[in-house]
Amino acid sequence: MISIKSDREIELMKHAGYINYLTHLEVKKNLRVGITTKALNDIAYKFIIKNDCKPSFLNYEGYPASICISINDEVVHGIPSNRKIKNGDVVSVDIGVEYKGYHSDSANTYIVGKTSKEVEDLVKNTEKSLYEGLSIIKDGVKISDIGSKIENYAKIHHLGVVRELVGHGVGTSVHEDPDVPNYYTTDHTRLKKGMVIAVEPMLTLGDEDIYVEDDDWTIRTEDGSPSAHFEHTVLVTEDGYVILTKE
Repeated sequence: MISIKSDREIELMKHAGYINYLTHLEVKKNLRVGITTKALNDIAYKFIIKNDCKPSFLNYEGYPASICISINDEVVHGIPSNRKIKNGDVVSVDIGVEYKGYHSDSANTYIVGKTSKEVEDLVKNTEKSLYEGLSIIKDGVKISDIGSKIENYAKIHHLGVVRELVGHGVGTSVHEDPDVPNYYTTDHTRLKKGMVIAVEPMLTLGDEDIYVEDDDWTIRTEDGSPSAHFEHTVLVTEDGYVILTKE
């Protein structure tokens, strides 16, 4: 069921979103060649707890860490470990923060050190595709139109759109109705003022096909091509939207 948030709920989600934003800054500040993904996870956990919040992902459906860190051909849900970040790695960081029972969800992709122009463009255009999707959000807009904007932008730049993973509603659960695909669908559900959704394009340099690793979480591109992931939690307003996971 799609929920419309009250003013009180929106204020709680704004705070969860702000701490999410600050957690991303903390992770980015420490992201460098040689650091382990577990160390980054620990930094995020301590920062979230210090700010009287909880990591939304920790133990969510059995997920064993506080944040997701996915590298290169890993699309999403990479589990932090003793793996070290290398020069040229494409690192996607997905963070969920809960404050007083309400959640926020946000992802950024970073390039550590130097990589190819092609990979740089993948990351840049995945972020731009997110804002293409956000640009039309307001009361009454069809959710399928968000996906169309993202898909069309991706096609112009010859990028694959992962179709098996989609955005979603956010509220008392980090994943709620409705689904928010990154491509056109025939579902013409309309946005309503007070809805809160996470829009999150996941684009690749190759095909859209993916598979799940043996850990039952990490999702990779089938062809081994690099992937990028950007996400914001946004509030739908009468004439636009407000990004909750930003300063």
